[in-house]
Amino acid sequence: MAKKSVAGFRDKTTTTGRSHTKVIKMIKSPETGAYSFKEEMILNDLVKDYFK
Repeated sequence: MAKKSVAGFRDKTTTTGRSHTKVIKMIKSPETGAYSFKEEMILNDLVKDYFK
């Protein structure tokens, strides 16, 4: 069954609107070689640093 993702991270004190981004990173397990996905909500300013 599929899940619907509804983001509710909106900073009401600023006028910029959405200040967070949902990022998904694929990580390979060193033991089995299988891939898994890591999902996080981070600030827009930190997106480029997250994928480095």
